[in-house]
Amino acid sequence: MKRSKTSRAWMKEHVTDTYVKRAKSEGYRSRAAFKLMEILEKDRLLKPGMAVVDLGSTPGGWSQVALEYGAKVVALDILPMDPIDGVTFIQGDFREDEALTELEKVLEGHAIDLVISDMAPNLSGVGVTDQARSMHLAELALEFCSNNLKNNGSFIVKVFQGEGYEEFLKEMKSRFRQVVSRKPKASRDRSSEIYLLGLGKKTLHIE
Repeated sequence: MKRSKTSRAWMKEHVTDTYVKRAKSEGYRSRAAFKLMEILEKDRLLKPGMAVVDLGSTPGGWSQVALEYGAKVVALDILPMDPIDGVTFIQGDFREDEALTELEKVLEGHAIDLVISDMAPNLSGVGVTDQARSMHLAELALEFCSNNLKNNGSFIVKVFQGEGYEEFLKEMKSRFRQVVSRKPKASRDRSSEIYLLGLGKKTLHIE
């Protein structure tokens, strides 16, 4: 099938992208590694020995970066991921008991200090549908944090500004003491993606 002008333009941009070239030369699995790197350098959310859970981890760029900080990294994805020396990978759905039980075993009683999520849906090209899917993934990651992240822990999640964004932001603010947004230099200018950081998970009081 012949490529469309749009896909050819994307491919040309991707091949000539500075961060794509850097990822290849520096051994990172995706250009997205530089987005997390910039966030961690700016906000200093990660210290050696912390437990980090990378949701939707494949291909593994974010796990690589977290590992470089000396963290105990557990990566989860329903898709397979090539092994990374020092990272524990669990293939499964993080909403299901089987994956959560495996995660609990791997953590060996260590509380989760930071949850990171760079998840994005397979794009259909239909803006409304893609936005709804991406916000749904962010909501699932936030729910995971509510159930598994330690009190006062932190959360980094990719979202796309559009339908559902304000509601999601409000929900994050209800669950964290502070919520800030970041647009890393490695994010393409035309993209509506930003990263929300939830700092200091609140203690939930059950009435």
